[in-house]
Amino acid sequence: MRKTKQAILSWVAAVALAGCGTTSTPSTPSAPAPQEGGAAAEKLTVYTTIYPLEYVTKRIGHDLIEVVNIVPPGVEPHDFEPTAKDMVAVTGADMFIYNGSGLELWVDKAVANLDTNHTQVVNTTEGIELIHVGGDEEGHAHEHADEHDHDHEHADEHADEHAHAHADAHDEHADDHAHEDEHEHADEHAHEDGHGHGHDHDHGDTDPHVWLDPTLLKAQAETIKGALVAKDPANASAYEANYQQLADDLDQLDRDFQEMAAQAAKKEFMVSHSAFSYLAKRYNLEQVAISGLNPAAEPSPSQMKQLVEYVKENQISYVLFETLVSPKVAEVIAREAGVKTATLNPLEGLTAEDVQAGKDYLSIMRENLETLRKALNE
Repeated sequence: MRKTKQAILSWVAAVALAGCGTTSTPSTPSAPAPQEGGAAAEKLTVYTTIYPLEYVTKRIGHDLIEVVNIVPPGVEPHDFEPTAKDMVAVTGADMFIYNGSGLELWVDKAVANLDTNHTQVVNTTEGIELIHVGGDEEGHAHEHADEHDHDHEHADEHADEHAHAHADAHDEHADDHAHEDEHEHADEHAHEDGHGHGHDHDHGDTDPHVWLDPTLLKAQAETIKGALVAKDPANASAYEANYQQLADDLDQLDRDFQEMAAQAAKKEFMVSHSAFSYLAKRYNLEQVAISGLNPAAEPSPSQMKQLVEYVKENQISYVLFETLVSPKVAEVIAREAGVKTATLNPLEGLTAEDVQAGKDYLSIMRENLETLRKALNE
């Protein structure tokens, strides 16, 4: 469908008001390759917002579609902002696929400006129960550490004193969160991720990393498959067959994780931020996170001390950090506690090295499996 000049100018104005940074621009889809008979094949142009969705969409569509991922390799997606040029390109897409769980903070404005008569919008987490981080189910590591320190120091006190101390600890923790924005602003340059952004956005309390549970990524992939079939029914059988192959791979990955977790000597693992809630829930493990959903947030010095003691006393052998963000805090805790470090990849995106090495979702998830096997057994 031909876009009018007015629609393009509207996109540019909308994104200029919303954007907050300079980013790389995804490549424009190449022209469809000619078929053997010389006629150009009609391909759907599909834009995705994050790497896991790009991966499954390519697996399902193969050469029937042209897939462009908006967040470039090596860019941390929590604070990515598309340029006006990115968003103008999306207006020409046949389909726009997003995660829909709070990771892509710019998506709502983008969707509101799309012509849905032309561009089919697909929210892949619709119908998936999302995990809220920060409550009883998935607290921050310093909350675990505070509780542990509290129990250790006040085990012999009366119940009313215990309750009073707990309330004080809760107030102090709430005060830390009330000043979190000031702390991050003061450390703005320390938190730069190398792409022109400070991590100063509000990510809410919903863990967006649903794809780290292979069964949930399979559900997302099924949603994408259904959208492709509806948009391009002539190729429905190919999409169905490709989806089934992907589903079989994800089912096998799930079985392998289940076996590893069932045989693990420990059930608790420490990570740099709360990205692994769905993986932990699926395999009956416990994630202990140094920071919350914002990967750049740092614990206070007193919380750092408590975290070191927590690692020592709970016999945690590894502090796991991730790609795309600084490992500084995890390395300090590991060094002070005398334990090892390793990478546990949340697969928010590939690095340039990952791309060059030909890695993908399945291969990196199997690396994660082996990392957890070591961390839970040494």
